[in-house]
Amino acid sequence: MRKQKGFSLIELLIVVAIILIIAAIAVPNLLRSRIAANEASAAASIRTVGTALVTYFSTYNIGFPTSLLDMSPNTSATSTSADLLDSVLGAAAPTKSGYLFTYAAEGTGNSQYVINAQPQAAGSTGVSTFCSNEQNTVRKDPAGGAAAANSAGCTTPFNPL
Repeated sequence: MRKQKGFSLIELLIVVAIILIIAAIAVPNLLRSRIAANEASAAASIRTVGTALVTYFSTYNIGFPTSLLDMSPNTSATSTSADLLDSVLGAAAPTKSGYLFTYAAEGTGNSQYVINAQPQAAGSTGVSTFCSNEQNTVRKDPAGGAAAANSAGCTTPFNPL
């Protein structure tokens, strides 16, 4: 009688079934981890922009900038190109780690601002919405509600981080 070498079809099907079960358990956890990483990046980016805005405000003494482009990289810093943010966050409509950032200066002499971060694809790139204003406190709406329309709107339902 000959000795058979290799695996039977049943053995291979069992191995494939085990691999599929492990993948079904692991993939949702990986997606949740990616969403959590994107949200952490968005909160840190808002904090970075807020610090740069306060630096701009105190350096140039002309209020907050009219757009984030005023803080974009340049070899010689001026009030219209302050070199306080990198080219990603210092863009007209910055996007980073699955989040879209919006900025608006307001008030007399641009004395107030609001910066928002909303997921580009809600539920896929992120869930929560983030905002900050001239108080430089990053706030989060875990329900992913609408971005704050103005500086005063960056309070409820947003919770401080």
